[in-house]
Amino acid sequence: MSRDLLYTKPQRPIPPFEFDQKVVDVFDDMIHRSVPGYAEIISKQAQLIRHFYQPKTYIFDLGCSHGNIGLELCKNFAQLDVKMVAADSSIAMLMAYNQRLAALEAHARKRIDLICIDVTNLHLLNASVVVVNFTLQFLPILKRDQLIQDIYTALTPGGILLLSEKVYHPSKPLDILQKEYHHRFKRKNGYTELEISQKREALEEVLIPETVESHEARLSQAGFIHLDIWLKWFSFCSWICLK
Repeated sequence: MSRDLLYTKPQRPIPPFEFDQKVVDVFDDMIHRSVPGYAEIISKQAQLIRHFYQPKTYIFDLGCSHGNIGLELCKNFAQLDVKMVAADSSIAMLMAYNQRLAALEAHARKRIDLICIDVTNLHLLNASVVVVNFTLQFLPILKRDQLIQDIYTALTPGGILLLSEKVYHPSKPLDILQKEYHHRFKRKNGYTELEISQKREALEEVLIPETVESHEARLSQAGFIHLDIWLKWFSFCSWICLK
């Protein structure tokens, strides 16, 4: 796993953040040092997938990046006969995912189909599990409602959506507190003030967070009435949504 050094030197101007090859090369280090509880999210989601997966249905991983949830399933649930569709708009991410799959046994590789596509254009159907990890926040606001509606429609009764997002708090003092503790987390993991500030600027017009209340209103409007926040760490939140 290569060390994330992308923002160690001053940059002017700072280009908008994108999931290009430079990010792919350091992605695991970046996300573990930037997203509190990320390993726990992936581990517990894999267990939830095993619990809720229904035979002869699909698992969709929307915004799959380079495949952490897919590989977690293959690694820990070798006997689970599943079919996953993993979609992402970054060809560099999917190429890295494909390389990781190549190291698995043939029967495991065949479980996962990779698709390079804007996830809002993917046709969803016959799903018992849909995973959306830190993906909505990179989509235009107007496309988020339709994607969640499409997910609800595609899910079979008893199916689940597993959603994780960075959020902000509507109370300014609490939002400031959440941001400060996130920055503390990054500093503890070795990021400098320069790295933190430059990464924040790169993401400013790219990652648009919403409140917990906004997400839950969207989920309820789509039809989800059984919702639970199973993990929250200040400005990072994971839901399970049952149809």
